[in-house]
Amino acid sequence: MNTKEGLLFSDALLKEIKSRFHYVDHDMNGRERLFFDNAGGSFRLKSAVDQFARIDALPDCPERIHELAIFLQDVQARGTEDLRTILNAKGGSVYASLTASGGMFDMVRAIAEHIPGTNIVTTVLEHPSSFDAMTLYAERTGKALRVAKSNPVTGGIDVQDIVSLVDADTAVLSVIYASNISGAKLDIQEVVRQARAIKPDLYIVVDAVQHAPHGLIDLQATPVDGINIAPYKFFGCRGSGMSWLSERASVLPHHKLAGKKKDFWDLGSAAPWQFAVVSEIVNYVCWLGSQSVTPNDRRALFASGIHSIELHERALLSRMLNGSASTPGLRQMKNVKVFLDYEDLTKRDLILAIGIENLEHAQAVREYERRGVIVYERVATSLYSKRMLHSFGLEGAVRVSPLHCHSVADIDKFLQITHEISRAFNSTEVGGVR
Repeated sequence: MNTKEGLLFSDALLKEIKSRFHYVDHDMNGRERLFFDNAGGSFRLKSAVDQFARIDALPDCPERIHELAIFLQDVQARGTEDLRTILNAKGGSVYASLTASGGMFDMVRAIAEHIPGTNIVTTVLEHPSSFDAMTLYAERTGKALRVAKSNPVTGGIDVQDIVSLVDADTAVLSVIYASNISGAKLDIQEVVRQARAIKPDLYIVVDAVQHAPHGLIDLQATPVDGINIAPYKFFGCRGSGMSWLSERASVLPHHKLAGKKKDFWDLGSAAPWQFAVVSEIVNYVCWLGSQSVTPNDRRALFASGIHSIELHERALLSRMLNGSASTPGLRQMKNVKVFLDYEDLTKRDLILAIGIENLEHAQAVREYERRGVIVYERVATSLYSKRMLHSFGLEGAVRVSPLHCHSVADIDKFLQITHEISRAFNSTEVGGVR
């Protein structure tokens, strides 16, 4: 089967998928809309929101011996194992924090402050939570910060541009799994292989927040020392970040209560709902996986589910770019520019950066909203965008990020609205400018 252009869910399955999420086709006020800003969050699973409320409503402390305390301990244990299921992680420690950004700062600090070396390496496409953490601890420890440049053709970072900065004196390498502007996926497996060929005991940290909902992560194939995800970008709830640390990274000095084990990272009382939400995410993806494979172990079902998400999203990406006989794609629209448009869709997650001639990006976002579409402007005046955009030679873009819950009809509606906006602001009747 040729899946380079993706493979759509059946209509019946997509209908069932949509029914499991809140607000896919309408906002909270009942108004029809297309929510294409899932890179800034994601649709919420109804079951995840329900479990959040159910578990957090309990007054019981899990550090007790009575029945409901033991129930909460089991919730945490299942959620811990389910994070390992997402990552295919063996051993090490799971760390629940308020945000994925907080988890990243903590992991970078522990490694940078306690692993000898003269330099640390990262990339220009990192989220500020990892780039700023690396910058801060490079300054505090007197290490040189080395930054790999982006590739404006692929929208990502070439492996060689990363590993060429690694040497025997590199203390830590921090890389993002996929760009949150272009959707380009980095070849993490090859980065790890080549970097460790240069320095076998190199510590490597990965920001998987953007990529986790869109493709499979396998720490057995990419053995790193720290990795984080954000459940709110993965069909879950805000107020939680989940990280995993390798056995050697987990015992590095870090903030913890003196009486806890050396590899324990949580501070204060746990919030069991964080773990319950992770389990609901895994339950859902495993349910998707069961549509195409015979039930086996939980990781196999999860891998099957994520693969089906990846293929459906790739088909949606192809439709947005190439359109159909009845609906022109973004590539065919005269006054629309697809930035960082790399042909090989197997190397991209479902994120697009576009521009419309004669229309400033923030204004374009408002024009989309007027027509019932939510997208997001990435502009160089934003601390979350400037460094990445400038690395590509851009001052801004409109970021478009649907999710696997969307249908071909949703994509076609977006394309028709984009065509309408581009014509409205590039009409010859008004001299090309409105």
